[in-house]
Amino acid sequence: MAYSEFTLPEALRRLNLTRRTAALFSEIAPVAPSSVLTAQLAEGADYALRQNTEKVRSELVIMPILMEVRRQLLGQITVFSGKDFVVEPENGLTGYCDYLITGTDDSLLIEAPVLAVVEAKKENIPGGYGQCVAEMEAARRFNAAAGTPLPAIYGAVTTGDIWSFLSLQNGVVTLDEEFYYIDRIERAGLRRVHERPRTVFNVGPDQLYACNGNQAGQGVDCLL
Repeated sequence: MAYSEFTLPEALRRLNLTRRTAALFSEIAPVAPSSVLTAQLAEGADYALRQNTEKVRSELVIMPILMEVRRQLLGQITVFSGKDFVVEPENGLTGYCDYLITGTDDSLLIEAPVLAVVEAKKENIPGGYGQCVAEMEAARRFNAAAGTPLPAIYGAVTTGDIWSFLSLQNGVVTLDEEFYYIDRIERAGLRRVHERPRTVFNVGPDQLYACNGNQAGQGVDCLL
């Protein structure tokens, strides 16, 4: 068994998790994305959506958004694309991940902590929830085994133009009650939140952000 074989009910049952729905990011205020991302999406988004393949959406929409998160966090995170993530093969926690986001600047090896996972789907977002949840639980176990546990792991399932977000904390999977659309990405931005530890990744009509607790404990840098 591998990540891609999990349905949501199966992931919850096999991994001993529960599920709820809530607003994940209601307290985060938006500001504008960079001119780099705005230009990339202006040129590539419509082109990618017209071609309507998972590969071109990943290349021209999803990866530019994830690289914007890295850019705004000054390279403090690494985005891995199309990597095998082998954690516990005996429990089905193995296979290919579309995107993994780690809290290190090492672009060669996947090292803990893994902050978030992102799964790209051509059309069926709910059909990707099981795979995403399995990858999130794998990230949690990977971090714990490395001695770098996080209070929460975040995930997203996206078609490129539509994003759905999840969190995993204390054995509870929370599905964000909203879907987010890139046609309003101009309402994104940057702020500083003085709390720790916290890790958030999101992109949507009101937010494009990633929060990563700094090592000095002085706050959290957030791309919103």
